[in-house]
Amino acid sequence: MAARDDHDAVYRNFHDAVNMTAGEIEDWLETDESRKVGFKRPGATESVGHASGRRIVAILRTHKAELDGGDYAHMRKVVGFVKRHRGQGPHDEYRVPVSRWRYSLMNWGHDPLKG
Repeated sequence: MAARDDHDAVYRNFHDAVNMTAGEIEDWLETDESRKVGFKRPGATESVGHASGRRIVAILRTHKAELDGGDYAHMRKVVGFVKRHRGQGPHDEYRVPVSRWRYSLMNWGHDPLKG
């Protein structure tokens, strides 16, 4: 029962953190801005956040009953990243729309300009 409760909390927290739709994330991931931000592991062709965005799209398109432990682990990672990254961001409202900080968050499914 505890694992089920934990999954329910992770699911809620993930959907609170990810405020973009699967379609919005897919469209964003096709942009040059999306590809230019984030940490790339040596030899990797895309950033960690860009790869995460593709995984987030898959999770958003999966029925809750079909999510597995790996999905929930990634959902926890997304929640943690969004929380940490939002805390580190520029708090100058005039710079946010075109900042690498915002673009990185959007790769992880969170647009800080969405209400």
